[in-house]
Amino acid sequence: MTDTLAAPASHTIEIRHSRFLAQAATAASVDVALAFLATSADRDATHNCWAYRIGSEYRSSDDGEPAGTAGRPILAAIDGQGYDQVCVVVTRWYGGVKLGAGGLFRAYGGAAAEGLRTARRRPLIEMRTLMLHAGFEDIGAVHAALAAHMATKLDETFASDGIALALSLPADRVDALKSQLRDATRDRVRFEATG
Repeated sequence: MTDTLAAPASHTIEIRHSRFLAQAATAASVDVALAFLATSADRDATHNCWAYRIGSEYRSSDDGEPAGTAGRPILAAIDGQGYDQVCVVVTRWYGGVKLGAGGLFRAYGGAAAEGLRTARRRPLIEMRTLMLHAGFEDIGAVHAALAAHMATKLDETFASDGIALALSLPADRVDALKSQLRDATRDRVRFEATG
């Protein structure tokens, strides 16, 4: 299981008179990541380099630094710390001393890695949604099972023959919920996967 950030994080380092500010936040989608980039970048800074990882999607930018010296090490820091659904912006204010390609790589990657290392983490739980259909006689058993398996009701519809529930629950709890309800209702409850 991978982690994401529990809260936004930041870390500042100074290397040979250049100041580097790493800012990190959760990003459940590319649009959220790009919005974070837009609000975190300092237009008065020399460079605003960044990277994000959202599942199999990732992207990075050197923002004018030599190719591969900023965005790639930021992305490597995200992956190296075991994060997903995270976006990191490292802003540099140039201090008058050139760092060279290796120095830039270490500075950008180091600022991002240290910011992520010291950040508060939370497990990234894969969720599933499904529809559940049950007769009125099984509603009590259904509600007891939902609570036991951390399921959240998204929608509830009543019909003449019972109830239909749209649910969200951790992916690793789906089979256990189905098994419990199959046993508790003599297999009268029906499920449909929705996502």
